[in-house]
Amino acid sequence: MSAGLWGGRFESGPSPEMFAISQSIGFDIRLAGLDLFASLAHAKALHAALLISEEELEGLNFAINTLISRCSEGEFNVDSSDEDVHSALERQLGELVGEELAGRLRAGRSRNDQIATEIRMYLRIELVRLISEILQVIDALAAKAERYLGVAMPGRTHMQQAQPVLLSHHLLAHAWPLVRDLARIDGLLERLTESPYGSAALGGSTLGLDPELVAEELGFASSVQNSIDGTSSRDLVTEAAYITAQIGVDLSRLAEDIIFWCTQEVGFARLDDAWSTGSSIMPQKKNPDIAELTRGKAGRLIGNLTGLLTTCKGLPLAYNRDLQEDKEPIFDSLDQLGLVLPAMAGLVATLAFDSERTELMSSAGFSLATDMADWLVRRRVPFARAHEITGQAVRFCEENGLNLEQMTDEQLAGISPALTPEVRQVLNVHGAIEARNGAGGTATVRVSEQLKHLMDVTAAYR
Repeated sequence: MSAGLWGGRFESGPSPEMFAISQSIGFDIRLAGLDLFASLAHAKALHAALLISEEELEGLNFAINTLISRCSEGEFNVDSSDEDVHSALERQLGELVGEELAGRLRAGRSRNDQIATEIRMYLRIELVRLISEILQVIDALAAKAERYLGVAMPGRTHMQQAQPVLLSHHLLAHAWPLVRDLARIDGLLERLTESPYGSAALGGSTLGLDPELVAEELGFASSVQNSIDGTSSRDLVTEAAYITAQIGVDLSRLAEDIIFWCTQEVGFARLDDAWSTGSSIMPQKKNPDIAELTRGKAGRLIGNLTGLLTTCKGLPLAYNRDLQEDKEPIFDSLDQLGLVLPAMAGLVATLAFDSERTELMSSAGFSLATDMADWLVRRRVPFARAHEITGQAVRFCEENGLNLEQMTDEQLAGISPALTPEVRQVLNVHGAIEARNGAGGTATVRVSEQLKHLMDVTAAYR
């Protein structure tokens, strides 16, 4: 069993147990392509520093590009003796160009700065993919909002009927958190533009290598300002884990609404057959599995963030092997969102709403009571008194099996002389909705403007 890249100081190789806990090739192999691209840049820096000849550079480039081709074809060879992706790379380079030339590539770099750079490269690629998949969900919500513009539904607070709103307004309320997630990704991408390559183990290299050259070759804006920070900090990884967890939470809230809407008792929406499942014992069932799995995945994403933060919280400077634990959580979080986001986009896009049902339930539960109170305020009744009068009217209706709009003139006057018959002008769902026409309100004109603004905002990310 080989000690790979570090065995010279030891008389014997590691014990099987030591090697087993140390080995990371099982998960960091997905960074192989990035490790190879970074090696091309490093070879160029070695040549610029006159540490390898033109002929040696050509030989290394040929071998590295050969391994890049193997990676792209799924033929990158992993051996049981490989400790990590870096040792696997050097072993295979040795097989192609000989151990001496392959060993020259190791000069001036450490696994510490290699992995710190490659995880940043990986995040930059994956976060751009994430933007595209988030946009699919936003587009599905926007399309549904446009399709059902003008349809009322009951708005809720504390899960109780509160005020009528437009269904479109509610759907777009799920889109805006995802837009903020896009902005969080955009901010993180800006912070991922510095390359740790050249920091070596922690203090930089004595060989005259140019970190800025490598940074430019790899598409970074610059190299890091502090080599210790570059190799030992993982705040950018934990930030990515937070963003994925927040996306999970935002999708979970949407999933919860869909589950609620599709219950038999509520009946606001119906699942498409292609985006739901049945029961192995109950033939009648149509289950919202995508929404339920999305809700469950949110807990997994939060767990990945919590574990990663806990790993990093007490680490002294500089690099510590604990940081090997940074990759699996973020790999998993990005993988899970790669499943959840397209599925949720499809689920939303195929969801069919029962407009008649949502309209019917919009006035239930005395949802127009606030409009009665506001009407009184416009007639110079202090709001505290208007609130009390409206509450008395609600209680009267409850006791007599009425809705507010069903009260007679005499019953209204019996509650308060201020409740004249004209109050019925505001006791209708669409009147109440259209009256809420301030910025950000649920009136149709405001929701139409909101929908356009959403498309304008997301256009920048496309």
